[in-house]
Amino acid sequence: MKLKNSVIVVFLGPAVVFYLLIFLYPSIRTLIMSFFYVKTVTASMARWSFVGLKNYRIIFQSKMFIHSLSNIFYIWFYGGLGVFFAALLYAVILTSGVKGKSFFRDILYLPNVITAVALATMWIHFAFNNQYGLFKIIFQTLGLKQLAEFQWTAPEHELFSMTVAYSFGCVGYYVLIFMAGIEKIPTDFYEAATIEGAGIFKKFTSITLPLLIGVMKTAVVLWSIAAVTFFLWSMMFSPYDPEMGTITPMVYMYNTTFGRNVIVTNPELVNAGLGAAVGVVMTSIIVIVFLAVDRLLPDQEEIKY
Repeated sequence: MKLKNSVIVVFLGPAVVFYLLIFLYPSIRTLIMSFFYVKTVTASMARWSFVGLKNYRIIFQSKMFIHSLSNIFYIWFYGGLGVFFAALLYAVILTSGVKGKSFFRDILYLPNVITAVALATMWIHFAFNNQYGLFKIIFQTLGLKQLAEFQWTAPEHELFSMTVAYSFGCVGYYVLIFMAGIEKIPTDFYEAATIEGAGIFKKFTSITLPLLIGVMKTAVVLWSIAAVTFFLWSMMFSPYDPEMGTITPMVYMYNTTFGRNVIVTNPELVNAGLGAAVGVVMTSIIVIVFLAVDRLLPDQEEIKY
């Protein structure tokens, strides 16, 4: 018994230590920091100045932060609809016995192995270019003059363009998730449905979709985390001006913590405590989304067709 306990300690000990040092301690420190004015991230706790809920009042009174929240909701909602629709469609097609499944699966996943910097650069300078961009050439060839003249990188369209570009690179990842879920569904269900006279659409709505609820819940949570931590694409589309419509909470947090581009005239707002408050708020949003998804999407236990 003692030997068994010793083995458990030896194997789990390092994991527990790293969990405490790398995850739990920084999380607790960030939560505490959000109630203090902290000049720099590396400042010792002795130099922190307690301000209570002031940091939270500042960020929720900031038009820039509120605007960043609306941007992230736009990406989460509209981008999520597009990504999940396309991913589910491709997953159903690729698991239906189509030839070349591995090839098409790899092609769809390919954008995920390319760095986000390279992808964003491709979209900005090749696809969205107003003079010789891919979309301009395609729409001109099709005779769609208005679409050919669409200014993808104009300030009023930048958020939409960034969402399209980002969503394109995410589809393949969720295709694999949905494919894994569909392939776990017993084929007996589909055979029984066929005997009962159910068509393709009926099989999808009565078997595939209900049994993917658990996978869908996981996908929504993963998408929510990706949306809340949205940073690099925003920096690529608006590298100099944080007032642009592509700012997200993580960019706001970075700006307030490190004073990037001196986005505020009040030096007091260059405050790591503000950044910590933003982190706490965004973590709370993820927890709320998780609880809401778990409540609104109960696991399906029966198949009805």
